[in-house]
Amino acid sequence: MRSAAFAIPGDITTLTGGYIYERRLLEGLRGRGHDVQHIELGDTFPTPTDDHMACAIGALTALPPERALILDGLVYGSIDTAGLAQIRTPIVAMIHHPLALETGLDTATKAHLYKTERDNLALASHVLVPSPHTAQILTSDYAVPLEKITIAQPGTMRPPLPRMPTHPPLILSVGILHPRKGHDVLLAALSRLAHLDWRAAIVGSLHDPVYAEGLTEQLHALGLSDRVDLMGRVAQSELDQLYAEATLFTLATRYEGYGIVFDEALVRGLPIVTCATGAVPQTVPEEAGLLVAPDDASALSRAMETLLTDTKKRETMAKAALRAGNALPTWEDTARKASNVLERL
Repeated sequence: MRSAAFAIPGDITTLTGGYIYERRLLEGLRGRGHDVQHIELGDTFPTPTDDHMACAIGALTALPPERALILDGLVYGSIDTAGLAQIRTPIVAMIHHPLALETGLDTATKAHLYKTERDNLALASHVLVPSPHTAQILTSDYAVPLEKITIAQPGTMRPPLPRMPTHPPLILSVGILHPRKGHDVLLAALSRLAHLDWRAAIVGSLHDPVYAEGLTEQLHALGLSDRVDLMGRVAQSELDQLYAEATLFTLATRYEGYGIVFDEALVRGLPIVTCATGAVPQTVPEEAGLLVAPDDASALSRAMETLLTDTKKRETMAKAALRAGNALPTWEDTARKASNVLERL
């Protein structure tokens, strides 16, 4: 089988959807018999230091032509195009969502990332994406031919614990502490539900320290400290316990190229409240979730109140979520699609 290298910036055990996807894909390809070398690149991508840029180009250009390269999107969209062109092996770009679509970018940075990623994608032998939404953007805005794109939807695993919702109802949100995840909107929405009985947990690795500090300040200013637990990163066993105890899942995201956490909620039979943005409408079935506009705390609050107070609707949506979750692909399915891409290069 085709040997490969998988180049990923930073710590592969980082708890974000993108890193979980790539770690599972690396394990899955090896499980299918591929000799896959893991190359750990500098953790400053997509805004690399000069040293990390030079080291990345050096490591990737040293690969032998027979070893295909799968290159993480944080690097692919920001690495120097002239350096990328020196790589001798066929390149598979792993694009979760275009970097120029990240929340909070200034105009100059957005323009730079768009041009760099568009130019770099022209050098890819093939492109792996997690969703039809990302595929559509790459074809329409980045000039990537559809035949060069394979949609390898993230896989899921069966939950280790049965559902055991607690009282008061637990509202669970999982996403890194970054403006794109909209935790500030969620806190504003929760402040409108003071008349109801609930508690909430926000789980997510520290990504933007300034944003995280602002969330803590907002939490105290809104008087939610005794009802909302801003937990940061937790062990997988603790996260499994929270999913099992939750009554509903919510994420006030401003954009998602896919959103693995929604699949995690579906396989556990959790009704979802989130935002109609990016790939979310394709990921969260209509019968299993209530979708509102991004940055609309009032609408998000009303949707959560509906599921907290309407037991029949909540139970109907929970059953729909579980049905959808049971139909999701496995990580073996994801690895098989990527394996076929490597074999066809």
